[in-house]
Amino acid sequence: MSDRGCLTDSTRWVVKIGTSSLTNFESGLNHEEIRSWVSQIATLKQEGIDIVLVSSGSIGEGMRRLGWSIRPSQVHKLQAAAAVGQMGLIQSYESVFQEFDILTAQVLLTHADLANRERYLNARSTLRELLQLGVVPIVNENDTVVNDEIRFGDNDTLAALVTNLVEAKTLVLLTDQQGLFDKDPRIDLTASLIQYGEANDDSLLSKAGSAGGMGSGGMQTKVLAARKASKSGAATVIAYGGEDRILLRLRAGELLGTVLYPGSERLVARKQWLAGQLRSNGKLCLDEGAVTVLTKQGKSLLPIGVFDVKGSFSRGEIVTCIDLNGNEIAYGLVNYGAGEASKIKGRSSKEIESILGYGGESELIHRDNIAFK
Repeated sequence: MSDRGCLTDSTRWVVKIGTSSLTNFESGLNHEEIRSWVSQIATLKQEGIDIVLVSSGSIGEGMRRLGWSIRPSQVHKLQAAAAVGQMGLIQSYESVFQEFDILTAQVLLTHADLANRERYLNARSTLRELLQLGVVPIVNENDTVVNDEIRFGDNDTLAALVTNLVEAKTLVLLTDQQGLFDKDPRIDLTASLIQYGEANDDSLLSKAGSAGGMGSGGMQTKVLAARKASKSGAATVIAYGGEDRILLRLRAGELLGTVLYPGSERLVARKQWLAGQLRSNGKLCLDEGAVTVLTKQGKSLLPIGVFDVKGSFSRGEIVTCIDLNGNEIAYGLVNYGAGEASKIKGRSSKEIESILGYGGESELIHRDNIAFK
């Protein structure tokens, strides 16, 4: 593939801005650049694009506030800097977004939140609701409570996981380089920009460089993030965050940065990713109508199509969908635990709140979280 359709056609982006783009070495956050990115995001939203912003920079801003010129190596000092800097980071974004009458929400996550199925679904539901409300979620790693993540600077990876979480088709990684080169451009003047590639191409890792002094990630983390995003069918763009109107020009299809494609059809890739995670914890027995809706129409599984629930499972675990003859037809990530599913089976989604006493997802399994046998 050698076009920019992932940018010109997609309606949901995850944009990650790295520390090197956000932070001036001695003066903390680059407020001028923040204003530029926010202005561009406002324009993209007017064009109907949902944006989730994954932002680094809290440690860099914390260092400025604390008067530190060298990034510390001790975890507790990094966590302290992150706690101090997060205040300024969110304040800066919030004040500029307000000028465009755009609401924002602070979302702090760790990888553990997305590895746990129940917390994954909770985060997914919240982010989806925020996007439906027109809010721009500003996501950062919860640096004050993690250890390994803060040490390795995995906001690139976090951005890839958020891309899967919100089912975005495009992940944009803004950095201090023009994109991915075939050699390190800082030491080899003959290096050429790689405009297109496949995320799972092993040769790309050997071409990736190392991190800078203020950030803790590098091109390798971006290539690995692209691989993670590709597993849910998203394309990744690595581009220079300081380029004039970078987001709008990417949207227009200009040949900027490096585009790494998933290498397969997006929906297929997502199903393959889900299928690779499967370990069934229970069964949902479906009537003929539900089987048809799932297998022929590609729709979500609603409670009304389920006539029996077997096994013990919790919200967010994998269950098997079987037909009237006991044949396994699909696996899925379920939105309700076994007890709740038993109460709402065979009932309309409109009755869920009155039956359970609280509102929830209208589907037992969303169509994007179903993999077929």
